[in-house]
Amino acid sequence: MTPFPKTYRVLTKNEFVMSNYKLIPIRYEDRMLIMKWRNEQIYHLRQAKLLTEPDQENYFNNVVSKLFEQEKPGQILFSYLENDVCIGYGGLVHINWIDKHAELSFIINTELDKKEFHKHWGIYLDLIEQVAFGELKLHKLFTYAFDLRPHLYEAIEAKGYEKEAVLKEHCFFNGEFKDVIIHSKIDRKL
Repeated sequence: MTPFPKTYRVLTKNEFVMSNYKLIPIRYEDRMLIMKWRNEQIYHLRQAKLLTEPDQENYFNNVVSKLFEQEKPGQILFSYLENDVCIGYGGLVHINWIDKHAELSFIINTELDKKEFHKHWGIYLDLIEQVAFGELKLHKLFTYAFDLRPHLYEAIEAKGYEKEAVLKEHCFFNGEFKDVIIHSKIDRKL
């Protein structure tokens, strides 16, 4: 596979920078790191099984590669870099172009997830809001999280996200039902 384009058609700006960190359109070369992190952190993801290299190749070649040219893609994914090294990825998923909202997705290197969770979520939210609210003029961002990581709520609430809903016993995890917590932030500048 040839490398992915370096731009999304839907964006006029494709690099979002804050100090030594940046979001750039997801890179094909980061796919195996992403697979590794997803498999290590499967417990909090909506992922039914461990990913394999063929799964990841198929997803990148047949789903992700098509996002770059779409006028209104259902998701826009980025590689999250520190000093030009990929340390995570995320983006806007389940984008609703009519109602102008999207779900946030973000995962970082598993070691950083354990040590610098709040720091990287804070930086990521600052960067992805530039994309969502600045570039795309979306009205609302939200998270959809299994009630497994209370430290996530602290990190996003520190950036102005408010708890909007609790879906009681909405997912089945490790033999028991867990709540799903939804936090959101509305761009009041529109």
